[in-house]
Amino acid sequence: MNTLEEPTSVLRNAFGCFPTGVAAVCAEASDGPVGMAVSSFTSVSLDPPLLSVCMQNTSTTWPTLREQSRLGLSVLAENQVSAGKRLSMKTGDRFAETAWRATEDGALFVLDASAWFDCSIYAEVPAGDHTVVLLEIHSLQTQPDLPPLVFHGSRFRRLHDVDLVVES
Repeated sequence: MNTLEEPTSVLRNAFGCFPTGVAAVCAEASDGPVGMAVSSFTSVSLDPPLLSVCMQNTSTTWPTLREQSRLGLSVLAENQVSAGKRLSMKTGDRFAETAWRATEDGALFVLDASAWFDCSIYAEVPAGDHTVVLLEIHSLQTQPDLPPLVFHGSRFRRLHDVDLVVES
C-alpha cells in the first residue's frame, strides 16, 4: 500500500483508477465563448435538481464562468475526443473546430454531446485545493443512445459493451 509521502502523484494515480465521464462547462461571456473540460461531474439531487463539478482553485477560467448567469454543461460523446482535449488546454482557442450553440441566457452547449444541462450556480463549497460547485438544473436534453467519452488513467477512453452472464 502506498503512503501519502508524495500526495500529489500518489493521489492522482489512485484517483485515475476510477473512470469518469467528461463534461464541458461553458458560457457565452461578453467577449465570446468561455469554457473548460471537467471530469468531476456527478449527479447530486433530484429535488431540487442539482449536479456538482469541482473547480481547481488556481483555475483562470472559473472566475469568468462563475460571473455568468447561466452555464451549459455538456456531457461529451465518445467521438468528441478533440473537443475534450481543446477544452482541457491552458491556453489557445478552446472552441476551435468545435460546434456549439448558446441560449439567450448565455448557457453554451457543445453540439452532438450525450446530454446538455442548462444550469445556474446554487452553492459553492470550499474543499482543499478545489471548490465543489453545486449547479441547479433549469432544463436539459439527452441523447441516451450516444455513448459518452470516458476519462480513465489520465486518458480518454470509450465504453465497450459486454454481455453480463449471471450464474445461479
